[in-house]
Amino acid sequence: MIENQTTIPEVILLGFGDVKFQILLFLAFLVIYIVTVMGNTLIFGLVVFDRHLYTPMYFFLGNLSFLEACYSSNLFPRMLLALLTGNRMISFSGCLTQWYIISSLVATECCLLCVMSYDRYVAICRPLHYATTMTTHTCIQLATVSWINGFFIFLILLILMLQLTFCGPNTMDHYYCDYFPLLKVSCSDTSLIKMVSIVVAAIFTLPPFLLTLTSYVYIIAAILKIPSSTGRTKAFSTCSSHLVVVSIFYGSLMIAYMVPQQEMKINMRKFSSLLYTVLPPLLNPFIYSLRNKEVNDALRNIVGRLCPMKKLDGSNYHKPFSDVSVNTSTF
Repeated sequence: MIENQTTIPEVILLGFGDVKFQILLFLAFLVIYIVTVMGNTLIFGLVVFDRHLYTPMYFFLGNLSFLEACYSSNLFPRMLLALLTGNRMISFSGCLTQWYIISSLVATECCLLCVMSYDRYVAICRPLHYATTMTTHTCIQLATVSWINGFFIFLILLILMLQLTFCGPNTMDHYYCDYFPLLKVSCSDTSLIKMVSIVVAAIFTLPPFLLTLTSYVYIIAAILKIPSSTGRTKAFSTCSSHLVVVSIFYGSLMIAYMVPQQEMKINMRKFSSLLYTVLPPLLNPFIYSLRNKEVNDALRNIVGRLCPMKKLDGSNYHKPFSDVSVNTSTF
């Protein structure tokens, strides 16, 4: 189908243009990529192999970390290769594939962030119902629906995209294959698919964002009732960091895809997409997990198994899914 509707075999990604200090830019993105993949892979591995982290919160964090590692691995290698070698060519089928995977993972992340905020809402605001609400079966269903929704909705857009004829020019003023730059190389009528994309963006950004925001309004209200000032400070510290990341992710996402194309300059669109493609995957391991005592204990426990030099105290963990107790300093 791609061959029948395509007349350009390859696409040139202009990236960041002929900027100076290409090597410095390459090194900066290389460090970001390594830290992102290592941090998210570490969190995913801890959640999978340490039974003390078999809780709903860490189950969703494991899903998010796996998603971020896949997301970065689909984006950075091609960009790093272009910065290092100057080869900005990518096959058109590869370009469509990159766009579909990135877009599907972004939509999945929107759903996962919403599910994670709901999990924290139940844990903080309705702790007595936590064990019966966030069961193992429920958590698996929520995660599965998030992944299916993300990939299914963009499969519809991919099918519509494949009906277009792409005749050039074969250059995209972007650093990866994004949605609107792809439409620019089409010589077909794109009014229908643009309208569908706006509806999809509204469905998969506004409702999850509002649900996430509502959950944290209730969470903050509950935190204010904590009598201990130390407990409130710790809870607000991590909660505010999470809200910053969520705000950056959703804000840049809405700017990139919901603002009309003619009202946004290309550099602004590049910058907004850079925010949600780079910052959240890089910061999530530190904000959500690596700062938590349970994760640090699990990490020391695994290191102790590999290098048994001294006895490690790993007793302060979350209990399994049936635990109804809540530690507000862990989110």
